[in-house]
Amino acid sequence: MNLSVEEAYLAMVDFLEKYYERTNSDDIGSLLSNMILIKKETTADPATWEDWLQAIDNIRNKK
Repeated sequence: MNLSVEEAYLAMVDFLEKYYERTNSDDIGSLLSNMILIKKETTADPATWEDWLQAIDNIRNKK
């Protein structure tokens, strides 16, 4: 299975939303509010998208 960068991001957000629904963790809720995509490749906290891209690079470089 291959996902685009955006699809993988949305899958991660979905996973975290499900976790938040089970735990009502304030930390996860705060994280999710920063992760909201407000337009393509732009999150509520702009640093979040850049952190995501860096995480992808980190994983790809380990292979």
